[in-house]
Amino acid sequence: MDGHAAAPGAGTVLNALATGRGSAFALDFDTSAHVDLDDSGEVVGEIDGQPDADTELIERCVSLTLERWGDDPAAAELPQPVGGTVRTESDVPTAAGLKSSSAAANATVLATVDALGLAGIVDPEAACRVGVQAAREAGVTVTGAFDDASASMLGGLTVTDNTADELLAREEVAWDALVWTPPERAYSADADADRCELVAPMARLVEELALDGEYARAMTVNGLAFSAALGFSADPAVEAMPHAAGVSLSGTGPSVVAVGDADGLARVEALWADRPGETLRTTTRATGGRYL
Repeated sequence: MDGHAAAPGAGTVLNALATGRGSAFALDFDTSAHVDLDDSGEVVGEIDGQPDADTELIERCVSLTLERWGDDPAAAELPQPVGGTVRTESDVPTAAGLKSSSAAANATVLATVDALGLAGIVDPEAACRVGVQAAREAGVTVTGAFDDASASMLGGLTVTDNTADELLAREEVAWDALVWTPPERAYSADADADRCELVAPMARLVEELALDGEYARAMTVNGLAFSAALGFSADPAVEAMPHAAGVSLSGTGPSVVAVGDADGLARVEALWADRPGETLRTTTRATGGRYL
């Protein structure tokens, strides 16, 4: 009983730490997951290339998915006691604000669904909510990250109320994207939520812009506000503004994502090339999690 799936990372339009409402959009790089179910009675996780990494999130995703759909009449008969292994591989940098946890959770839930023989039957939004629950239980998120998880699972751009796990809007966007990731890392669970609440008036403005379809403008305002709140320099964003449609600190950082057309982003890439770290050219993606 094995299953395979993948889900993309994402960039930020609105950080949910200030008000509980957030917005994110899928980017064209993936985390993949491979699940093998057995009769060991224990779920064991492994993250490719990171032998000492914490695997609680992906293990919890397998367990919660089995609890949710293991007794579905259409599911394959489970071994007893049920256990298994889960292994993830990723092109999404971890602890960089690019939704690596959401991508890993979504990919793992879908791979487990695939192992159960339920691929194409389980509703993607329901699968996304299982991953969000696992993230909360594993302590890797402050807000619940339904915004990030929904963008990764469904593709396109989503606006959500994370306090109610409610999808407020979803639209497809077609942007080129440029990601700059500095050498340092920042974990979402360590973000100063109290300080972020101080920029709630700006977050509400970003929400209004996003719900009006002004996504690129919204993300630029978000980036300036949350860079200040979280202690990151706004210099990369300011450099990008004349050339990009929108630019923002992604998540709780440290990555910065600019979106727009290819020519404008080529100019931004030249400016960011002198900064330490890595730049990556990619695109937005209309599709989200998928079975492999």
